[in-house]
Amino acid sequence: MPSVSPVPPSTPPSRDRVVDALRSAGCVFAEDEAELILTTARTPAEAAAMTERRVAGEPLELVVGWAEFAGLRITVAPGVFVPRRRTEFLVEQALDRASGATVVVDLCCGSGAVGAALAAGLGRVELHAADIDPAAVRCARCNVAAVGGRVHQGDLFEALPGGLRGRVGILAANVPYVPSEEIGLLPPEARDHEPLVALDGGTDGLDVLRRVAAEAPYWLAPGGCVLVETSRHQAPAAVTAFERNGLTASLAVSEERHAQVVIGVRP
Repeated sequence: MPSVSPVPPSTPPSRDRVVDALRSAGCVFAEDEAELILTTARTPAEAAAMTERRVAGEPLELVVGWAEFAGLRITVAPGVFVPRRRTEFLVEQALDRASGATVVVDLCCGSGAVGAALAAGLGRVELHAADIDPAAVRCARCNVAAVGGRVHQGDLFEALPGGLRGRVGILAANVPYVPSEEIGLLPPEARDHEPLVALDGGTDGLDVLRRVAAEAPYWLAPGGCVLVETSRHQAPAAVTAFERNGLTASLAVSEERHAQVVIGVRP
């Protein structure tokens, strides 16, 4: 991508100049992005630097340091998975099915966006979030602390306190589900700037989902639900994985958001 021409540190870059630089770099919503950069930057030098980072292909959310998700401003940082707006559908499905939940777990939490949104929607809950990636854990603590949650580092359920077994009302697991051989086909913003561990789901994309399905029944309270986002073509196999582990499984689809969420309920 082309580089924006240098801006003197004391000279605020004009909106038109930022828009032109972003448009030349292929940003479809150049006007909106320019406005966000200019209102977020604290100094002219920072505005110029942020523009250069975006022109170089860095995701806008990482450039400005936050992402909008379910009505919340979620802190994000370089090296951390950026929450997708389609994942708001998973949050909505969880709130519809378990509005009385008092214990919530956000597994593979990344920035902690899902857990923070669930806590905001439910009110006072015991919230736990976990991720294997130290960068994600650091970032999630910024977002989850605001709603009184705790963040743990480790591999899936190994990260969680044992006292949560059999008590979880909502288990949201935004697992990686891109097949390994398709990682190279992802948009550069994801492929080049987000951690592989948050994207790569193994040979068919369902390796981590199967592990979650196998262990979730031991952690859910009776009537508790586990929700996992997946792709359209993976959904039937994901439903089967839940059913094989004793969960009552269903699939929720949002055509508008291109989102598929597999839901498993412990009988």
